[in-house]
Parts: sequence; structure tokens; C-alpha cells
Amino acid sequence: MDQRFEIDLGDKERIVYVRPVLVKDLPQELRGQLGGVETIYSVHSPDGQRIALVRDRNMAFVLARQNDLAPVSAH
Repeated sequence: MDQRFEIDLGDKERIVYVRPVLVKDLPQELRGQLGGVETIYSVHSPDGQRIALVRDRNMAFVLARQNDLAPVSAH
């Protein structure tokens, strides 16, 4: 899960949504990389496209802000 990437939404709105994701709901190849973690956080564009998965909520907000995005919690 330690992979560098750039977020580019093009001309889309700069708001992104952060929400918890149960690890058990992810594909097997991702579950194997997460060890004993039960919940991770997903950063989504306004149209629902998953941009990133990170281990904790704070990291999701930092990642968004570092890419000039405005994170908002979604439940």
C-alpha cells in the first residue's frame, strides 16, 4: 500500500469524499497487503471514482490537501 501517485481530476470539481471501507469488502489481492487492518479509508471524486485507499482517515485528508483538493467526510 506504499505507492506514490499523483491525483489528477482534470477540470472536475476539486471536492473529494473520504469514507471508511471494510477491508473484507475489498478484492483479495488488496486484503493480503493490509495485514490485520479491518477498516481503511477511500478518497473518491464527486462522480464516485475511487482515487486512493489509505490506512487512516487523517492520512486521507492530508493526501487530498497535498493535491489541492478539498476533502469532505462521507458515511
